[in-house]
Amino acid sequence: MTDKSKVIFGNTIGTKAARKAEKSKEKYIRKYGDDSDRDYSVKIVKNSVLNKPLGVYDIRVDEGEGDIPFDTEKGLIVGNIRMGFGHYRISIAMASAANALGYTPYWMDLNSFPDTTCTKVIGAQNDLYSTGSRISQKSRLFNKLVWEPLNYEGFRQLEYNASDQKNAELMSTVFKNIPKDIPMIGTHVWPSQAAIHAGMKYVVNAIPDNWPMALHLAEGSVHTVQTHQSYMGYRILNGMQKNNVLKPMPPESLVYTGHYIDHELVDNIESDCDRRIMRRQSGKPVRFLLTIGGAGAQRELFCAIIRKLIPAIREKKVVLYINIGDYIQVWDELCREIKLLQRLCRTYFNDWKKTVEFAEDALRHEIYGIHTFCHENVFEAVYCTNLLMRSCDVLVTKPGELAFYPVPKLFLRRIGGHEKWGAIHSAEMGDGTLECEDIEHTIQMLKLFVTDKTLLTDMCEQIKLNKTTGLYDGAYNAVKLALKMRSEGQSRH
Repeated sequence: MTDKSKVIFGNTIGTKAARKAEKSKEKYIRKYGDDSDRDYSVKIVKNSVLNKPLGVYDIRVDEGEGDIPFDTEKGLIVGNIRMGFGHYRISIAMASAANALGYTPYWMDLNSFPDTTCTKVIGAQNDLYSTGSRISQKSRLFNKLVWEPLNYEGFRQLEYNASDQKNAELMSTVFKNIPKDIPMIGTHVWPSQAAIHAGMKYVVNAIPDNWPMALHLAEGSVHTVQTHQSYMGYRILNGMQKNNVLKPMPPESLVYTGHYIDHELVDNIESDCDRRIMRRQSGKPVRFLLTIGGAGAQRELFCAIIRKLIPAIREKKVVLYINIGDYIQVWDELCREIKLLQRLCRTYFNDWKKTVEFAEDALRHEIYGIHTFCHENVFEAVYCTNLLMRSCDVLVTKPGELAFYPVPKLFLRRIGGHEKWGAIHSAEMGDGTLECEDIEHTIQMLKLFVTDKTLLTDMCEQIKLNKTTGLYDGAYNAVKLALKMRSEGQSRH
């Protein structure tokens, strides 16, 4: 196998960058050891949250042998890591689409095997990224001089990919006892890279976001993208080696699929949008869903939004859903900042049955007030937004992975320069606002959604139109691609 830290799609990495990549791997070996000689056991168990609705099974490593065998005919692995909530959300979309198409989704989180070098390396990098995200929201100087440039140009360079490729060699051991001919969709580049290094034959690398970066390259896989803008950027590896025009990616290594969206959301687009239009035209309260996930950043902005909406909530002009994910400390901080919040709010904390019942009831009946959701289980924390999304009118979110979802969106300030292109794409597709880069513009958009009936209605109509073009079919297309690779024996390495 070609050393992917030295040559990527025929483009040579500089000697200095290649040596830096070697040193990065050596640093992690010194810190966490090299378990490449280990023979980790593999066990399959039902996912406690997602098995019932989506048929999802978990792959566990180094927990002994299990009684459930791999379905080598209908099985599909979704390889992921928890880094914020975004990659989990894309994974759930892939699992949902696989289940809807009649396949068995296996969930393989490389950040969930605590005794492995793989998880230790990922955990260390995840901690750094989360810390950077939080600091960037508190320090404008750090954001301007460090965080934005790193997320926008640093991760864009081939030299950065070289280090990731070397580090991914330390992650490949966990695939040792996974059947190599089961197709896999990686929803983060590290599982995709690790799977390739481990000899997995049919790997789809589902690229998030809308800003092409070398960070997301996993040569040997088929790369999928959600937008045509991304396709063009990746095809020519645009700007990924400063001052050089690079050799393009081979056409068979890159596929435009559309947005990665769950079957349950795509299947109900028309009915959900029609309910939104009916509520808006009849003067019912506008339902905002405020998502607080990932690194738990942007709390000052969340407080400003909630304070602004409380008078309208009391007047029954607005309903507010707040999903704080698994960050209970965020709730404590919000309550300290907003004295009225706890008294006005109904909470759904670590009661999944109650959360599901609320989501179903909100589809059929009028609701009022503030409803806050928090779940320690990460699957519940992430999937809660999916359940609430169908009955909300406006999703209030940073322009990360949720920028691609078929629901009207109000975009908050980004966390990292790469995210701004998600808001730009959504605004061009007509299903979201421009990015509101400060509190004042966020408040302006909140007022518009409450007072202007046409804004929400137009977005809903555009979402329905977008569906007819296949814009939201990306998860189905990625699953079909993975299974087609196996049926045609199209291994890329």
